[in-house]
Amino acid sequence: MGLLSLGTPLPWDQAKLLAREVRKHGIEQFLHIWRNMKDRQKDWLLWGDEIEYMLISLDHKNRRARLSQRGHELLSHLQIEENEKLDHASRTGEKPELEALWRPEFGRYMIEGTPGQPYNSTVADLTNVEANMKRRRDIVTRLMRDNETILAVGSYPELGSGDFLEPPHKANGEFSRSLFLPDEVINPHPRFRTLAGNIRERRGSKVAINMPIFHDTNTPQPFIDPTIPYERNIFPGDKEAKEGAALPDHIYMDAMGFGMGCCCLQITLQAPNVNQARRLYDQLATVGAVMMSLSASSPIFRGYLADVDCRWNVISAAVDDRTPEERGLRPLSKDRFAIPKSRYGTIDTFLGSDDGHFRSEYNDLPLVYDREIYEHLVRNDIDDLMAKHISHLFIRDPLVIFEELLDQDDSVSADHFENIQSTNWQNVRFKPPPPNSPIGWRVEFRPLEVQVTEFENAAFSVFTVLLARALLAFSDINMYIPVTKMDINMQRAHSRDAVLREKFYFRRNILGDDKSSELATDRGDDVVEMSANEIVNGSLDFVGLVPIVQMYLDSIEVEDGVRSKIDTYIDFVRGRADGSIVTAAAWMRNFVRSHPAYKYDSVVSSEINYDLVVALDEIGQRKRNAPELTGIEIGSL
Repeated sequence: MGLLSLGTPLPWDQAKLLAREVRKHGIEQFLHIWRNMKDRQKDWLLWGDEIEYMLISLDHKNRRARLSQRGHELLSHLQIEENEKLDHASRTGEKPELEALWRPEFGRYMIEGTPGQPYNSTVADLTNVEANMKRRRDIVTRLMRDNETILAVGSYPELGSGDFLEPPHKANGEFSRSLFLPDEVINPHPRFRTLAGNIRERRGSKVAINMPIFHDTNTPQPFIDPTIPYERNIFPGDKEAKEGAALPDHIYMDAMGFGMGCCCLQITLQAPNVNQARRLYDQLATVGAVMMSLSASSPIFRGYLADVDCRWNVISAAVDDRTPEERGLRPLSKDRFAIPKSRYGTIDTFLGSDDGHFRSEYNDLPLVYDREIYEHLVRNDIDDLMAKHISHLFIRDPLVIFEELLDQDDSVSADHFENIQSTNWQNVRFKPPPPNSPIGWRVEFRPLEVQVTEFENAAFSVFTVLLARALLAFSDINMYIPVTKMDINMQRAHSRDAVLREKFYFRRNILGDDKSSELATDRGDDVVEMSANEIVNGSLDFVGLVPIVQMYLDSIEVEDGVRSKIDTYIDFVRGRADGSIVTAAAWMRNFVRSHPAYKYDSVVSSEINYDLVVALDEIGQRKRNAPELTGIEIGSL
């Protein structure tokens, strides 16, 4: 979720007065990190994953599944043992033995789990990932009540619809002012409610999220949502839905919680040095849309089947704090920039590295950046591409400022830098080392949707790590495409069954062994449209990501047992791409449409939702066979 600090968060009318000061010190903090760490070399290829879970309360008697607010309570218990071991380690100097780390997320019903220590750089250690993920599920399970379970899917089908919360609360909270979500769904950490309120205040209205409805046989055309309380009159923003914020033929949502209440799988990789981190950042950004389409797990929002399979655009709209001027709806007067995107989106500029592949025309999006900050960075020996990246991030305001953390020593703190860095939620994130830390330069891969089972989550994690290591091992791999094409790919990846139905822009030759490639780039025809299957598995004309990973594995020593385990993960990714294994989104959509209570009207009733949650829970706990989803039989999970 980003920087979590304790203290007194300032409301927007006070925070906005301090935005320039926070940006100023954030830049100085980055410069201190750069000077101290830019020459750092030979860090291990450590990495870790983050899985977000939803805590569900099951009412079997009345056949209802509800989000449980006890997620925060469970998190407190989970962190007791973690803190005790960390305290002991700080006193004794011993290395803490932690199986998992637990962190809060935006939703009170959410829990984020990561491995207790980073995975190491050996290929053999990749076979421990699934077991660690299973152990995390077991640790949470032992604290749950008999009627509770944890679920890993992108979006909860009934969030904001009907009787979805345990215990129930009315949607009349001051922070979100949502027509559908009570503030009680928000984690009580002071950061989160302030974040929701300040986004709304800065924007000048509630966020407006509209996902296209899936038009089934009996879905009205046009679809006008009858569940929206158009006539409510508690807050000034209540009228927005009636005045046009709620679009016909769309599922309307109006609060940050609809986006940040979704779950995901994220992977953070440490690179040997800053240059290699820049290479990973650029190259992995280009595969984000395709990987998201393979991992799609979000087909239902607010009790309706959507004509999308992913959560990304929901979150993007949910945290869109841009003012009308910044959105281009009014001429610039009070604000500094017209900003084309939400602060949650694909990257707008590549960083470049010394691999020789970057060309200026790949950064073909007109970049909005703070020229004063850019010039200050350049004067302090930051190269052009890095200076533009940082000064682009810093066109944003800090959304949450803690009063107690205003005065910092910029030479030893990164809080002001992270305040803005961590609220630029992009498909990849370039992460400088924290001050006075053994942690190196890292890249966070962010587009993946979370999966139902640990096997699936491990498969996507392991495949991403192996692809990253192949990119570092084979410097001739070049996957650059223009940034604008990457934006198009991300939008296409959202659509229903995108993994099978869409084409994605990708580089025709990525191995660098074709001398015609440079000429093709000059002509502009080296980027072509391919299916996810062609990009992942290859074709007669394209090598494919899976063969590249296999080439990397063939180039190093891997024990037979380790290779066999890894091959099951690669086979799963291959199956998702060729359609022989369905996405979670497709599986959920098919489940709803084949349910006896479904009326082919796009409505996912509480009864259907209960049965869907129970089925997903049984698959997650390895009690229900679903080889069409996982690619393997239950005994192998």
